[in-house]
Amino acid sequence: MDIQILTAFIRSRWEALKAGNDAGQSSTELAVITGALLLGAGLLIVAIKSKLLEKIGIINGG
Repeated sequence: MDIQILTAFIRSRWEALKAGNDAGQSSTELAVITGALLLGAGLLIVAIKSKLLEKIGIINGG
């Protein structure tokens, strides 16, 4: 997973959430945007963790 793509996705979902709240979107639409935002954040955490474990493996094994 590419960390830059995930952070761009999270930023876009966050902006959509803020804009949707201001534009008066329904709670269902906001819930879908929030769910996508949380999913993206979870994937970002997994990507960062895997990169860190990879770097630690290189340091320990090298």
